This record gives sequence, structure tokens and C-alpha cells, in this order.
Amino acid sequence: MRRLSSSQARERAAELLYEAEIKGITPAELLEAQVVAPDPLVSELVGGVGERLSTIDALLSTHSVGWPIERMPVVDRSVLRLATYELLARPDVSVAIVISQAVELAKLLSTADSSRFVNGVLGAVARNVR
Repeated sequence: MRRLSSSQARERAAELLYEAEIKGITPAELLEAQVVAPDPLVSELVGGVGERLSTIDALLSTHSVGWPIERMPVVDRSVLRLATYELLARPDVSVAIVISQAVELAKLLSTADSSRFVNGVLGAVARNVR
């Protein structure tokens, strides 16, 4: 099986996080239910978000002024959770890359307004955790 690029893995991870939330199951349960095992980076990202979800959501709640996490669109929340996990757990990936990729995912999967929102929230999170 061909390995995905890091940007492809992030896109797939965001899609799986979205799917888990829509189905009302944990990211770990969704990974277990996959017929074909996801790319190793996809599994790491999705599993990592699931393992640190309460920490990630607390950070997002603190830094998304005026936007309670439960009011965010599910797509935006999935992208933000993914990028926040990377900021916390993947110091080998630069802040600029994490934020840039998340903004691109928001543009691809959501709206232009979402990409600006994602950029602002992640900038604040990054200043706090890195």
C-alpha cells in the first residue's frame, strides 16, 4: 500500500474525526471499524486526538473567544482538534506547517470564513503550548 503524504494523511484524519463525531462514537472505535487499516500517520493523528480529547477541547474552548466548542461546525471542530493535537504532540512539525495545513483543510472542507477562524484560534493555541 502506498503511504499518504502528510497533507493527505491530515485530510483523511480530519474526515475520520468528522465521521466519528457524526456517528457519535470515539475516534478509537472508528479506527477499529475500518475495513482497511488507515495509513499509519492517519491512525496516529486520529488516535492521538481521541486520547487527548479533553485536553484539546479545553485548549480550544479557552482560545476560541465567543465561540463555545459545541457551537462550532463539526468540520471546523475536527480540523481544530487535529491541528491542536499536532501542536501538543508533534514537536517535530513546525507551528507554521501545522497552522498552514489546517487553514488549507478548512478552505477545502469548510468555508473561507472558517479558514480565518481556524487560523486565529490555532495562532492563540500555538502561543500557549509551544
